[in-house]
Amino acid sequence: MDESKPLKVRLTFSVILVGVSLLFAAVVTDHWAVLSPKVEEYNATCEAAHFGLWRLCTKRIFMQEQGPKEKGCGPISLPGEHNCSYFKHFTPGQSSEIFEVTTQKEYSISAAAIAIFSVGFAIIGTICVLLSFRKKRDYLLKPASMFYTFAGLCIIISVEVMRQSVKRMIDSEETVWIEYSYSWSFACACASFVLLFICGIILLLIALPRFPQNPWETCMDAEPEH
Repeated sequence: MDESKPLKVRLTFSVILVGVSLLFAAVVTDHWAVLSPKVEEYNATCEAAHFGLWRLCTKRIFMQEQGPKEKGCGPISLPGEHNCSYFKHFTPGQSSEIFEVTTQKEYSISAAAIAIFSVGFAIIGTICVLLSFRKKRDYLLKPASMFYTFAGLCIIISVEVMRQSVKRMIDSEETVWIEYSYSWSFACACASFVLLFICGIILLLIALPRFPQNPWETCMDAEPEH
């Protein structure tokens, strides 16, 4: 029996918890992408936006003259009047016309649904690992590793759907946005994919039975016949 196995499981699980935390941060925050319109006049206000899986937030920013390479409104960190609203396909009573007109709501719904699957897989995997800490329940590590791997795959698919959504929004002739950038929520989602996917595979390798190192080891471990 490998006496270092419990330590390996706990170290891997610690890294997985970091990935799960990043996953939750990405899903609940609204900084996946930042959108900026073209600034026609300086010493006036312009409206920039940032959004996540559930909400669109706009900010009116007072713009002074920028450098020759800067054409958009922002940065979003500048002070200004801030307003957030949920996408109306999630809450019919509220409106977010800017997002609804310039991109397909199917992209938003798909990205959110896939992210929810990712959170569900991560929760189930965590429950399996916690139960496996009890004696004679090491068999739960194998399904836990698969759940974490699926969680990583789901969140990176959600990231790609969101990326395509932003690209089509910018390319649309109806949109006022000319510039975009991905923000820290997007980075959290990508980092959670790396940690969950890789650590899920490592956890699976740890859970697999150890192969015999010597040809006669299996025969020596076999129970004697009565």
